[in-house]
Amino acid sequence: MAANKQVKRKKTIPYKFGEKHKSYIRSCRDSMINVAEGAVRAGKTVDHILAFCTALKTTRDKIHLASASTVGNAKIILGDCNGFGIEHYFRNQCRWGKYKGNEALIIKGPDTNYRERIVIFTGAMMENSFKSIRGNSYGMWIATEINLHAKSFVQEAFNRTIAAIDRKIFWDLNPDNPKSWIYTEYIDKYAAQNEAGTFLGGYNYGHFTIDDNVNITDQRKAEIKSQYDTSTIWYKRDILGLRIPAEGIIFESFANNTVAYIVDSIDKNRITSIQIGIDFGGNKSKTVFVATAFMEGFRQLVVIADRKIEGGKGEISPETIYSEFIAFVKALYQRFNPILIKVAWADNENQTVINGLRFACQKARLFLKIADCYKAPRNDRISALSSLMAQGRFYVMKNCSNVIGSLSEQIWDPKITDRDERLDDGTCDIDTADALEYSFSKFIKPLLAAGGEINEQRNN
Repeated sequence: MAANKQVKRKKTIPYKFGEKHKSYIRSCRDSMINVAEGAVRAGKTVDHILAFCTALKTTRDKIHLASASTVGNAKIILGDCNGFGIEHYFRNQCRWGKYKGNEALIIKGPDTNYRERIVIFTGAMMENSFKSIRGNSYGMWIATEINLHAKSFVQEAFNRTIAAIDRKIFWDLNPDNPKSWIYTEYIDKYAAQNEAGTFLGGYNYGHFTIDDNVNITDQRKAEIKSQYDTSTIWYKRDILGLRIPAEGIIFESFANNTVAYIVDSIDKNRITSIQIGIDFGGNKSKTVFVATAFMEGFRQLVVIADRKIEGGKGEISPETIYSEFIAFVKALYQRFNPILIKVAWADNENQTVINGLRFACQKARLFLKIADCYKAPRNDRISALSSLMAQGRFYVMKNCSNVIGSLSEQIWDPKITDRDERLDDGTCDIDTADALEYSFSKFIKPLLAAGGEINEQRNN
């Protein structure tokens, strides 16, 4: 076997760790299962990437697993990680490619003593995601946002690492509902076994907040914290790093101070585009249209119009929906520049009505496109809206009574204790909530990114 040579690198990764992180990383060397939990931007993922890569240099296993909610997220968060990822640790010794049909980072060089090591990247969010790893064997497994993985995938991944020679598992997560299965069936269970001295192989747990990350300035920490409404579960979880159950009013600040979010008019010259969300009625639900204006790119989001068609499933005809929608759009044309009204994002579960609506709009010579809505995870949509509210970037025109009422009354389902679920029993206007969220769901990432850009411009 070739002698292990010192790797010559043109640039060194600028690692900088506080003592708490150093201690956790050192403990990873002797622990089979490692769990880093806590606030956003706390440095959890970088800890695991460094520990994973260090172990990868000497492990006797050839194939390893890296997972996130999607394969794209796995490659960005774990592979790249803003210059701190696996591909940068093994720079000039690795390449992206396919291994047996899987997305993989193929590593071979002085760091691994010229032995080939394969890291398979995969998504784990869907209930059938486990099929992508079934039948395979892995040595180590690094997973980011483990609580966003499907339970079936976690079970399968554990099975796929049983035969490993040097088995190691690295999980990171932001705090979740304290009764979530990831705690009751894994994390808390392992902690209890470790405390009792019955856990074999070594269990390493670390809890971190943003204040433990020495790489982030006090000014940036303050900016990140300012993007959250302190009354929400996301502030308590993402910033304080606490496991908090979801309960009570979802948009508490809006409900308690609605007038702060209501506007009489907007500057039409600042509108970049107008998007419409459509939620079709079914069973006891109503059909709702909500139009939102994106201001100066993604700097602000303003609800400018809404309409609800009374009548549940079987009570209104598709033709009624078509005529009501056409009237809704024509009313917008009279108030705003028609060219700005780009797309109507329709609930994709009713393709027959969507196709009929497309034909009706073409016949009425409307300019907008009818598209299947992008359904980001419901709680991601709620979290994004809460963040916009906290930053003073979300408003509702006073004529939008349906949206105002819906945002004021939405609550977490008190009967569901092991996950965060919005109450949907007919007592809250969830139809309007869905239509509103469909109007911006496709643009959550640029909307949130614009918040950081605004803060930077204010500081410069």
